[in-house]
Amino acid sequence: MTFFRIGHLARVTFFVVLLPNLSGCGDSGVPEIKEWMAQVKSQTHVGIPKLTEPKKFIPFVYGGATSIDPFSPSKLMVALAKLQGSSSGLKPNLERRRETLENYPLDTVKMVGTLQKVGLSYALLQVDKTVFQAKVGNYIGQNFGMVTKITESEVILKEIVQDASGEWVEREAKLALQESTK
Repeated sequence: MTFFRIGHLARVTFFVVLLPNLSGCGDSGVPEIKEWMAQVKSQTHVGIPKLTEPKKFIPFVYGGATSIDPFSPSKLMVALAKLQGSSSGLKPNLERRRETLENYPLDTVKMVGTLQKVGLSYALLQVDKTVFQAKVGNYIGQNFGMVTKITESEVILKEIVQDASGEWVEREAKLALQESTK
């Protein structure tokens, strides 16, 4: 209990000493501060710059109210009819049976040699570790590439591919003989 009384006495003494010090923070400098604020306020001029005038809004007039809606099915039909009318007629035969070498991209097929059998020339083409025979008229690659010529050093193909506008066009491709590294 003695400890509590000493602690209580210390608190009371602290407040007794602190209270007169706090009373010294009264209104002694307030009139001077108020006078200084009034003087600064009277000397300060508020300047607000004028805002620039907003731009005049000119509404856009859509003049296509009498033309075909760009999202209508009739517009699509007109475009499709125009495309079919300008078509060159060239397209791959999708009804024929696909050949084995059409399953591989052309850049994975290597020409490794040629064969002559009964007046026919065959190209020896390797994919992975398997060797295939191909003659003129066979198809190779994934772009409907038909073999048109076989020489001792290359196989010439005519591929049918779509261009940027969707038209089917022909392009020539070649497979050159790969020299053995052994």
